Order: sequence, then C-alpha cells, then structure tokens
Amino acid sequence: MTASYPPPQEGSFCSRHLGPRAEHVQKMCHALGVQNPRELMAQVVPPEIYIEEPRAFSEHQGLSETEALARLRSYFKGSGNHRHMIGMGYHPTQTPEALKRYLFENPGWYTPYTPYQAEISQGRLELLFHFQTLCCELTGLPLANASLLDEGSAAAEAMSLSLAAASSTSKGGGRYFAADHLHPQVLAVMRSRAHGLGVELVVQPVTEFLENPVAVCGGLVGYPDTYGNVWDPRDFVTQMKSQGALAAAATDLLALTLIPPPGEWGFDIALGSSQRLGVPLGFGGPHAAFFTTTMPQKRRIPGRVVGRSQDRLGHAAYRLALQTREQHIRRERATSNICTAQALLASMAAAYALYHGAQGLKTIARDIRHKARCAAGALKSQGWKVSPSPSDIWDTVVVHLGTSARAKVLQGCADKKINIRQDHPDLLSFSCSECTTWDDISDLLYAFGIQATATSLAQSTHEVPHNNKAQGPPALERSSAFLQQEVFHRFQSELTFMRYLKELENKDYSLTRGMIPLGSCTMKLTSATELVALSQPELTHHHPAQPRKQNAPWSRMLEELRSMLAVVTGMDAVSLQPNSGAQGEWAGLMCIRSYFAARGEQQRRVCLIPASAHGTNPASCVMAGLKVVVVACDAEGNVNFDDLKNKAHKHRDHLAALMITYPSTHGVFEPRIREVCELIHGCGGQVYMDGANLNAQLGACLPGEFGVDVCHINLHKTFCIPHGGGGPGAGPIAVRQHLADFLPADPLDLQDHQYAVCAAEFGSPLILVISWMYMMMMGAEGLRLATEIAVLNANYMARCLHPHFPVLYRGGGGWVAHECLLDLRPLTKATGITVEDVAKRLMDYGFHAPTISFPIPGTLMLEPTESESWEEIQGFIQAMIAIREEIAAVEKGEVAAHLSPLRGAPHPWWVMMQEPWSYSYTREQACFPLGGAYGRKFWPSCARIDNALGDRQLICACAPTEAYGESTMQSASSDAPPASKS
Repeated sequence: MTASYPPPQEGSFCSRHLGPRAEHVQKMCHALGVQNPRELMAQVVPPEIYIEEPRAFSEHQGLSETEALARLRSYFKGSGNHRHMIGMGYHPTQTPEALKRYLFENPGWYTPYTPYQAEISQGRLELLFHFQTLCCELTGLPLANASLLDEGSAAAEAMSLSLAAASSTSKGGGRYFAADHLHPQVLAVMRSRAHGLGVELVVQPVTEFLENPVAVCGGLVGYPDTYGNVWDPRDFVTQMKSQGALAAAATDLLALTLIPPPGEWGFDIALGSSQRLGVPLGFGGPHAAFFTTTMPQKRRIPGRVVGRSQDRLGHAAYRLALQTREQHIRRERATSNICTAQALLASMAAAYALYHGAQGLKTIARDIRHKARCAAGALKSQGWKVSPSPSDIWDTVVVHLGTSARAKVLQGCADKKINIRQDHPDLLSFSCSECTTWDDISDLLYAFGIQATATSLAQSTHEVPHNNKAQGPPALERSSAFLQQEVFHRFQSELTFMRYLKELENKDYSLTRGMIPLGSCTMKLTSATELVALSQPELTHHHPAQPRKQNAPWSRMLEELRSMLAVVTGMDAVSLQPNSGAQGEWAGLMCIRSYFAARGEQQRRVCLIPASAHGTNPASCVMAGLKVVVVACDAEGNVNFDDLKNKAHKHRDHLAALMITYPSTHGVFEPRIREVCELIHGCGGQVYMDGANLNAQLGACLPGEFGVDVCHINLHKTFCIPHGGGGPGAGPIAVRQHLADFLPADPLDLQDHQYAVCAAEFGSPLILVISWMYMMMMGAEGLRLATEIAVLNANYMARCLHPHFPVLYRGGGGWVAHECLLDLRPLTKATGITVEDVAKRLMDYGFHAPTISFPIPGTLMLEPTESESWEEIQGFIQAMIAIREEIAAVEKGEVAAHLSPLRGAPHPWWVMMQEPWSYSYTREQACFPLGGAYGRKFWPSCARIDNALGDRQLICACAPTEAYGESTMQSASSDAPPASKS
C-alpha cells in the first residue's frame, strides 16, 4: 500500500523552507523507484520503530510567518524596558547600527560553517584572528583562542587545563582554588565540572587562602571581582608560582583598558566574557567568552585557535591551528569536549573593537568608571556606607544597609524601573555600563533619597572621564599601550568599516553562495522570519538575573519550546540550558550520573561508545567522570551487536550508559536499535542518544518510544539556528520521566547535588527564539516533510554518485538516511588523489566540500538537507562526476597526480593572471572546469594552505609588521593580488 503524501501548501512557510519543487520531488522519487517521499521514508526507517503519523505538538502549529511573528511579539509586548544595573558579568551595550546591519543581521556572516576549509573562509578567520589579538593585547598574554561558550565554561576549562598541566612539583593535583568573589554563576559551573572530574574545589576568600594556603594545581580569582573591586594580585600569583600551580584571572576586557593586564602581574591564564563589547544581553546569551594563556599551554588550550600560515605559493593565509589537540581526534584523551564555540559573537566583539579603536574603548571605559565613582561619591557624602573605596571602583558600587533601608531603596528602584543586584541580605549593588546615562544615575540616587540632577552629576569633578591623568593607586593603573596595530586604527569611519566587513564577507563561502553539504552538520536554511526578532529591544534587553516577575514573556515562549521538543522526541522533560551539542552531551551524562547516585549506585561509571561515535562523545564521558569502553562496528557500519552484548554483560554491575548516535554516524538507520536499548536496560544501564542526526527522524520515529532515556538536540542543526561560522549553537537535552528530576538547575539557585552546565539558566535564550519560530511555522506535518525531503535528497545524491564514488554503508533495501559516506580509499590507493584534493578542487567548481575523513578516514560525508533546490543538487552531482573524470585521467596515466588540477587546487583569481602559465592544464580547466557555467563561480582567497608550517610556527595574534618574516609580509586582507612564486 502506497503511503499518502500531503505536499506542503503552496505559499506556506513550509513550502518556502523546502528546496525541491513538486516536479523535482517527483523526478527524484521516480529515479529511486518510489511513489513519493513518504513511501521512501517507510522503507528507510526500520518498521519496528516507524510511526505512520507525526504527533501534533501545539495548538498553534502551522502558523504563517506573519502570525508567528505576531504571536511572539504579543508575548514580549511592553517588556524589555527596565534599566539593568545588575552587573554580575552581564551589561547593557550599544551595538553600533553599522555592526548590526553589516554583520549580525547579514547571512554572509551568520550562515557559514566552522572554517575547516580555510581557503574559502579567510574573511571570518581574519576577523577571529583580530578577536584573538584583541584578547592578547588587553590581557597581556601571548596565546588566545577564538572564543568559548560563556564565562562559566571558560572558568571550568581553566580548571581542567590546570589539572592537566599540574607539574610534578605541584602537590595539589586533585585540588583547585576558586575565590569566593567570582560571579556566582561562574562558581556554580565550576562546582559542577569539578564534581564530574573528581576535583576538590576550594572556595574561600583570597585573604584566607593566603593566610593558610593549601596545595592546589591552580587557582582562579576575579580581577576585578564580582563587586567591581580592583585589587593588587601579586601575593596570590606569588603563592601559585611557589606551588608550581597555574594562576588564572577572570577579568573584564573593558576594565583592562584602564588597569594593568593579568599578564603583567604574572598570571598564566586570563578569561572572561566579551559580551559588553557590543553583544546584546539576550537574557543570558549567546555571548563569546575569551581565554588567553602562555605559549607552553598551546597543546592544552581549549577550543579553536586561528593561526597564521602561508599557502603553497608563499602568501600569508589564516587557518585553524593545532587541530590534532582537538577532542574529535583525541577522543577520551581530550582535556575538553569543546566543539562549537561562539564565532559569530566573537566576530561581533572584534568588529566592535575595530569600530571604536583603542582610544574609543578607553573612552567608553573611563566614562563607565567615572559614572560609577560619581555615584559612589554622592552616596558616601550622604552617609551611606559604600565599597570598594571610590578610588578602587571599576564599574560597580556596593552599598551596605539594614533591612528597612534596603526595602525602601528597592521600592524606589522599582518605581524608576531600575534593576539592581540584591542577592545578599545586607548589601545592594549596582553596575554602570556603556548605556548608563546621567539620568539613570540621578534616578538611582533618588531611590537612595539623594536629590541630584543629571546636569549637576555630569559636571561632577570626582573623576574627569577623558583626560590622560592616572586615577587611583599608580600600581592599579595601566601604563602599557595596547591595540597599536594598524587594523585597530583604520575603520573608525562607517564607510571604511562597511567596506572592510564586506571585503571579509566576500572571501567566505556561506549559504548565500551555494550548498554546504557537510555530513553530520545539517547546513539548512535559517529563514529571515526566524531571525527578525533577534534585533528587537523587547527580546535583547533582558538580564538573566532580573527579578523573576519580569521573566513572564520568556517563560511562556521557552515552556512552549520545551513542550514541542518533548513531543517530537517522544520524551517527557527538556532542559534548554546546554549552549552547545557538546554541553548537551555532558549534561545528559551528568543527568545519568545523578540518577544513579540517588539510587545508591555510584559504582555505575562505565559508558559504552561505538567506534564510529562523534569525537565529543568520549571526551564528554571523561568530563562526566565516566570510563569509556569502545564497542566495535560490523562490516555494514552498524554497532557490532555481539561485541556490544559481551561488553554490556561484562560490565553489567558498573554499566552506566550506552552512548549511541541514531541514525548512525555512518548514515544509516541501524535495524536492531530497539533490541540494543533492551540489552542495555537489561544490564541496568541507560541509553543516551546523540541527537546530531535528529533531522532524519522527525515525525517518522520517536527516540523515547524505541528505548532512549536521554538525548541532546542540536538546535543549530535540526531546528535552524545558524552556525555563525563556528557558533552559536544550542544542545538542549530531553529525558524520560525517571530522569526529569536530575536535569541541570539554575546556576543562581543551585541546591545540593544539583549541577549547572553553563552560566545562564536557559543557556542562550535569544537564539532559542529561532527554533520556536521554526517549529510554530512548520507544524508537526511540516517537520515530517522536512525530514522526508532531507532523506529523499540524500538518497537521490547517493544513487547518482554511487557509480562514480561508491557509497560505503547502506541500510536495509540499500537506503541511506539523511547523509551518506562516499568511499575514496580505493581511488586514493590507485592514484594518490586524496579526499583533501577533492575538497579543494570542489572550490574551483563553486561548491563547499562535504565533511572529509569523518567518521572514516579517506571518505566524504555528504548531507544535502531539505532546503537545497533541485538545481543545486544537480550542479553538485555534475561537479563530482567531473572531478571523477579528472581522477580517471590520473588513473589512466594521462597526467601525474602532482601535476593534476586536483593537486593544484584551489586556484585563486590571481592565478589566472600568472605569466608564464606553468601548469600542465589550461587556465580554463583550472578556474572554469565546467566551461560556460560561470554564474556561480566563487573565487578562493588563496591557494592551498600549508597546515604543518602553521603549527610549527604558531602565530595567533597580530604583531608589529617588522615581527613577520618576508614570507608573511603580504597582508591576508590586501586588496592587491599576491605576487606569483610558482
């Protein structure tokens, strides 16, 4: 019986989200021998888990774009109008309109993938390089990464790095110090990570630690601390050094324009959030954390590092450096499970610094400090007890007061719609920001019973904000220069700024250029309608620690999102806190650990993981304190059931979980998945499903019903949050009812035995709006159609390419899921042409390469998604077949591999200008291999990059021009083509 197939209504959001038109769907189905996509889906998914109809998840589903936006706006109408002076590491900012329009709201910036193909990613690599330079310059440390998820996770990574780097002379290998003056949410994440790692976290005042030091592998202090106190950390650093431990500082980039950088005090690590550099509050995220350290830690630094190398013709180029230390290669030996970072937000912070320049940043910082000190002076003059002393204040003022006065002040603030910090019974504090005005200070002082006009305050002489005279103790005033590089002085006019961002954008391959068929990454469309609300003040101007009664709009929207995600996964409860897929993995495993601890089964610490698993899986297990046992795969790419059975029974008394990806990382639905789940449950364990491939399941099967206990959901894959050139991401976890009580908790209200994954209760709430919009507009039937078209596109491409590049694994009936592996290993053995050669050659054809050498070395993992059109799919197939013909020429001996266009690829535009032409193929073959198909031509910015050189000579931040050798003198952002060296 042929399954019924209701096509999307013409003109609906669903019809616009799906790429192939009705006639193209029919052509692909005919080529595959099925009547329609639903019939194909019924054959692809194992019959024992296949469901006939998708589950409805909301009474409002299937809304039009106009209706969905109207509903969202109705939730937030009238909100976001409080003035936030809470601080705690979150501050209102002024995002320059130029930055917002040319970067934040620009699909050329938010739709690219992580820049693993560096030759077509030079734009965002260059801007992330500037972000690293910014962080190095302000912190005074030589090595920076290209961002981390948030300040809490950055602090936890500092602890992990210190643990791994503990020298043989350090006696505190399993103990770490954290000052009690850190932001409370940062301490909460550190406690949670320490519990997973088995680290004893010592939390106390710095003075107590210095009076009675204990042996530790490292320590983290706030500089300035959570209450804005700027203090002299020399004694702390000296104590750390005497123990052979690493000293770390959680700091503020704007403050570092005025106070000495951590590197000058001798700190080994500096970290914090770059949020106040132009990134909206967004109720807690997404925001880019920064992490800097010393060069001896270059193999341990978490996250991605952009480095400078050169291409094969000797011209400077950027790339991701030191890839061999990343978790997807190191697996259970990794010290971090970081996969996604916050590239888009780091790019925003870097662009903000370029726009303002060094002097502009300093002016903003001085203005913030001036307002805070003026407010403190006014309070002190009227008899209020304030701290720190005005001369030590950065941006925060603490007022000590009794119960009755506290209530009166809070009521006065409420009347003026000002939120201040009130998490201590005897204290109130407030923080100034870039957005704080003299009217705000006047209204705030009024709440304390002080009459002061904005005009009189602005004329205050407590601190002149823009002079060059040092304020406060000389030892606590920065004297060293920063951001002297030319790039931070060129773009203070909007026209030059716009042109520079456009120049960088033009160097990058994004979804505005064509398909990015990366297997396991699901590079689908993020519609403009889903994104439009992200710039609205009603959503962006919420503080994560604001009074809960102001959270009603968020609570309503987020609860609906949780409910919808629970329905489509067949689960019972959802936490939205994890702000990346890797964080979701760790949260899910901590959930399982907490469950067993509550049952008195703490000995269950073994996690079974298939050999084909994502590299983050074993890394997350280690972070959660679990022992990894690898399970073999069979010849068809499925989990070897006999090996799984033997190991499950062998470890049954200690088995915590099986961590499995479904459909498998090999791109097929394993037919025995229900039997696999029953086996694990029979041995007392839990089943964790990596949700990276959920795009192949929606509406067709339900993980919660075929035996999964917990799964994470990559919202930046299946549910349309854009990848942003390497982040943001979101990885909520869904669980069955018996695990619901063990989900992550609010980091600002953490009880005993609870844990927090990141610094904000809901992770990155601002981008969760995208997934809410997507689900509301698609509806249950639309999500199922998306899955069916994604599977149809993948199977059609697999069928067309199989005669040229064999598909390595296929499931029942010869079908793949939503992605497939093309096996190039026989061709490589016969010709020497590698998957990297094919990846680089695809650039000349105008396409981004599929995922290379994952999960099997020597293969290409291809995933078209449901959003790609018939024309795009046909063009890619044509390009791959043409590349196969180029490989055939090598096979036949017509050209040597090292002289073929595959090995010479990619060919930048300036190669066309070379004289004499010294290649064995023509200019047209090099740059226009499809002849007249010039319309989609995308020019790589450079020739193939020398990866090994970049690792041997690591340069991760700008230096004065004279510091570079002759081979790196050519600017990677130059408008002129490099001189030929071929």
